[in-house]
Amino acid sequence: MNLKNLQLLTTGALIGGACLSSVSAQEKPNIIVFLVDDMGLMDTSVPFITDGQGNPVRQPLNNWYRTPNMERLASQGTRFSTFYAQSVSSPSRTSIMTGQNATRHRTTNWINSESNNRTPFGPPEWNWKGLNHADITYPKMLQKAGYRTIHVGKAHFGCMNSEGENPKNIGFDVNIAGSSIGQPGSYHGENGYGWIKGNKERAVPGLEKYHRTNTFLSDALTLEAGEEIAKAVAEKRPFYLNMAHYAVHAPFETDERFIGHYTAADKNDQAKAFATLIEGMDKSLGDLMEKLEKLGVAQNTLIIFLGDNGGDAPLGGAADYGSSAPLKGKKGSEFEGGVRVPFIVSWAHPDAKNKFQKQFPIAKNKVMKQIGTVMDIYPTVLSVSGIKAPKNHVLDGFSLKTLLQGKPDKNHPQEFLMHFPHEHRGSYFTTFRKGDWKLIYHYNPENPGSPGYQLYNLAKDETETTNLVKSEPEKLKAMVSEMTQRLKAEGALYPVDKDGKALEPIIPQ
Repeated sequence: MNLKNLQLLTTGALIGGACLSSVSAQEKPNIIVFLVDDMGLMDTSVPFITDGQGNPVRQPLNNWYRTPNMERLASQGTRFSTFYAQSVSSPSRTSIMTGQNATRHRTTNWINSESNNRTPFGPPEWNWKGLNHADITYPKMLQKAGYRTIHVGKAHFGCMNSEGENPKNIGFDVNIAGSSIGQPGSYHGENGYGWIKGNKERAVPGLEKYHRTNTFLSDALTLEAGEEIAKAVAEKRPFYLNMAHYAVHAPFETDERFIGHYTAADKNDQAKAFATLIEGMDKSLGDLMEKLEKLGVAQNTLIIFLGDNGGDAPLGGAADYGSSAPLKGKKGSEFEGGVRVPFIVSWAHPDAKNKFQKQFPIAKNKVMKQIGTVMDIYPTVLSVSGIKAPKNHVLDGFSLKTLLQGKPDKNHPQEFLMHFPHEHRGSYFTTFRKGDWKLIYHYNPENPGSPGYQLYNLAKDETETTNLVKSEPEKLKAMVSEMTQRLKAEGALYPVDKDGKALEPIIPQ
């Protein structure tokens, strides 16, 4: 008998006859945030890009990947064509946990475990240590309301020896495999996920029972999540699961179970390996949905699926294009491909008669064109769980409840401010989207008197091809002015020049 079957039998014996009574006794819905690392908008067989009428349009990459469980989730719920995250990992994860923009929580770059990676002209005061026990995260709010809060997988909330390094310090009852690291030492159980072979400095902690087995990392995390869900059901407690996969971050190692599906001659070996990581992640989603059904709690469980930043697939070709093609940009860039991510919300088993689904209905097979952001997850989770927002904590996000019913929401701002005062694929920039218009502002620390401006109308030019700075000077001035006001209101830290002076935006004359 293999390890997975043994664990399923053990779990089944554990929860036994408690399932039906736990369902009837449940007073609050369960919630899963299923977070995928470095997954681009087109790293799936589910189309997210829409035409002028709001209908999904398949792109070439949608025909390359196999994600049937994402397809199932999208068909029974609502996906967003335009959902924004920060451009790299730690800022997005911190924004999800706090409901605040990176300008406000000041974790504006990915966190390097061992040393401060602010980059040469980055703000010295940026929040490199990440989250701490004093932060009012929504898992803490759920804890107080009686939820069993579970973190499984990549954390990346803080550096080594910081409070945020351990998810238990920020509101989780359970932490499995979460630490300061942002990528796995290896995906293979045979390699001990890095402890036996691979990058030992990034070896995944806490999964020793799978070492020297053929259990792929995504499966090990899914098995552990299933056990923790079963414990919550046995205890008759609602649960929150932060299912944070290390997939599909590098190293791009092959999941041999799926490689036979990816044989195209025009794709390199790394692209094929990456595709197997995507399919393995999708299998995890399906396995969790099956687990919820077996435990009798699928109708009571909301699933929020998303990526944490733009994609980084090793597809070759032009440097500015990758996991979000035909959108421009990759992870770490200022373009749409660096910040737009897949986002789907659905009840695990739709049931119009279910009391929780009556309170929080979700439109089926709907594509929502209005903008959503990672900051919206915090107030949405509180809304579905019936918890009031904390009075002493500023939220930059807004509940998605109306939009998830398939209805327009005029009170939901159609704006997104993305501030990155560091160096990456795109360096020392702020982007500001308002309605159809998008501004990209480059601070240019080596020549601070000459900032760079780019202006696009995304309704007409979604691929950011035509810079309208010269033809729309008044719109440019208005956008820079409003961006500057937002930065100041949210307490942004700016890049510095060679003398250490902060570089605030310059409004063009």
